[in-house]
Amino acid sequence: MTVNKEKKMIKEGSFLEVFKFKDLLMQLVSRDIKLKYRRSFLGYLWSILNPLLIMTIMSVVFSFLFQRNLAYFPIYLLAGRAVFEFVNTSSQRALSSITDNQALLKKTFVSKFMFPMSKITAAMVDFVFSLGALVIVMLFFSIKDGKVLFSFQNLGIIIVVIEAYVFTLGFGFFLAQLHVFFRDIRYIYNAFITMLIYCSAIFYDIGMFYDKAKSQIAAGETPFARYLAWIIENLNPIYIYIKQFRYFIWIPTLDGKIPYWAAINQWDFILGFGYAIIMFIVGVFFFKRSQDKFILYI
Repeated sequence: MTVNKEKKMIKEGSFLEVFKFKDLLMQLVSRDIKLKYRRSFLGYLWSILNPLLIMTIMSVVFSFLFQRNLAYFPIYLLAGRAVFEFVNTSSQRALSSITDNQALLKKTFVSKFMFPMSKITAAMVDFVFSLGALVIVMLFFSIKDGKVLFSFQNLGIIIVVIEAYVFTLGFGFFLAQLHVFFRDIRYIYNAFITMLIYCSAIFYDIGMFYDKAKSQIAAGETPFARYLAWIIENLNPIYIYIKQFRYFIWIPTLDGKIPYWAAINQWDFILGFGYAIIMFIVGVFFFKRSQDKFILYI
């Protein structure tokens, strides 16, 4: 009786309907994780080793290239890359989640929201595994410098994970429904992600733009660098999450010497949650509106 009432309360086709199929959702998440590591010799360890290897190469290259001498640059770099890779990987997987499961959709009725959500949740699990690389790097520098780089402030990353997960859910729903009708969106999105890599301050600090703006002002030029910095800091949700993540992971290692461009305030959290909620609402709206047409295009 209670189950029937629950079903009636949840409107067919709504996002909440996904919870009626929560067991299947968990199976899909488990399947995606197992498939990723099924033929890997190192298995789950690769989630730690891969970011460590990439961090080592990028640390060497960009330390010399930009010569910013940021304290604990490997931690700074790894923190930024971890957040970016989570958003990138989860959105890429969600993009084709409906078209990849067309056989199941044609055979039985399930909540279509479940497919992008399972891909994004599996990517979040990978993201949590990859944080092991960050722990190893922080342990290395703790031993090397003879001081503890861990603090209770590190627990603040939970806030960032929630923000990024909700944002990516909405983004994934939007991309998944778009891909059903426009398959070329995959190629456009790849170009978009490439642009985001350079607009998210993963391997450089945003202070470079402010330094450039000062030189532009001194030369009597328009400080375009300052405007670009404002756009990245306020209109790029991924950078906002990266900045928060670094605040909870990298900033505690600096002994109170916080760069002016790395300090955060209430506005950063307002923007972070604001973008997450807005993107989620937009994604759910467009997905719900178009899901009944999926069967005609897959």
